[in-house]
Amino acid sequence: MKYEENITAVADLKPDYLGFIFYEKSPRNFEEDISELPDTIKKTGVFVDASINFIIEKVVKFGFNAIQLHGNESPEYCQELRNQLDGPQRPSGSRHIEVWKVFSIKDQFDFEILKSYEGIVDYFLFDTKGKEKGGNGYTFDWRVLENYPSTTPFILSGGIGLNEIEKIKEIMKTGLPIYALDVNSKFETAPGLKNIEDLKEFKKQLFSN
Repeated sequence: MKYEENITAVADLKPDYLGFIFYEKSPRNFEEDISELPDTIKKTGVFVDASINFIIEKVVKFGFNAIQLHGNESPEYCQELRNQLDGPQRPSGSRHIEVWKVFSIKDQFDFEILKSYEGIVDYFLFDTKGKEKGGNGYTFDWRVLENYPSTTPFILSGGIGLNEIEKIKEIMKTGLPIYALDVNSKFETAPGLKNIEDLKEFKKQLFSN
């Protein structure tokens, strides 16, 4: 999300999370203030190979409920971030701040990579490998996930739009531990600006029989 009125309009649709990107190379880079949101919506900060101090600074400023790591962050980095978020000097009181680690997939993926992140991050997020760090606008081959070996829940991302509704319903029947769907570029009229009517239609179709 990027624009105040659009943020409010999307919030009215009652999503579980809203994401704000802090990466200067992204056209969705967020530089504003976040207006007050309902407590039911988890504010999520998205970072790409940022320093831990930078992330903590944004957590303090915006009161994030979740952190999405979209770069090449190592397990050691994730553990140190986890320690600071959960430690005695944690920036946001007693609440738990989720940590998501993103992995990009195209036609195949080595799931062994995930093992060293187990027990450190709360969720994995799988999106499409492309030129950009997210927002590439097309899906990866979801059949790759048939080999998912972990019980750690994951977020499905990458080019999800109205045309993927039936495909989503099919993968939800597989028993894979899918925690959430992450939608972005397929619902934009400009980077960071979401089409409200398309989001409404997506939600309506997704939850219809």
